[in-house]
Amino acid sequence: MTSTSTPPGLTRFNALEEHAAYTALREACAATAWAKRLLAARPYATSEDLYAASDAAMAELTAADLDEAMAGHPPIGRPKPGDPTSAREQSGMAGASDALKTEMLELNLAYQERFGHVFLICATGRTGEQMRDALRERIGNPPEREREIVRTELGKINRIRLARLVEED
Repeated sequence: MTSTSTPPGLTRFNALEEHAAYTALREACAATAWAKRLLAARPYATSEDLYAASDAAMAELTAADLDEAMAGHPPIGRPKPGDPTSAREQSGMAGASDALKTEMLELNLAYQERFGHVFLICATGRTGEQMRDALRERIGNPPEREREIVRTELGKINRIRLARLVEED
């Protein structure tokens, strides 16, 4: 059965008081400019409209906005204590060996030293080994290329987080 009605979660999000909606958006992405742009475009008729607005807002983030967004993400292998979102997203590292966790810590530090920010990847559904391999591959990127990869990965993470926000009944 197909329905043209707005999903209940999206209806709830559209109806949130402005500050509550802003707070929910900032939990999805720490970039103020992104959250304000999505907030200003409410109400959304469909979840896809919300995701498209998210993608458009991501494309327009400045370097400073990207820095702000990345600051909201803990390093891979070290989710924020008491943060179920980062723990869930990084669950591929939960069962990793001590050797892999140590290697990720070393790679994360080297990456952060090289680029000045955390290694950011859409970790949902990835194993610890896959994340390590991606980090090894990306650490050699020129900074401009890495910045665009980070923008893409943030966009994927934002879509997943927005889906959790608006597609739950």
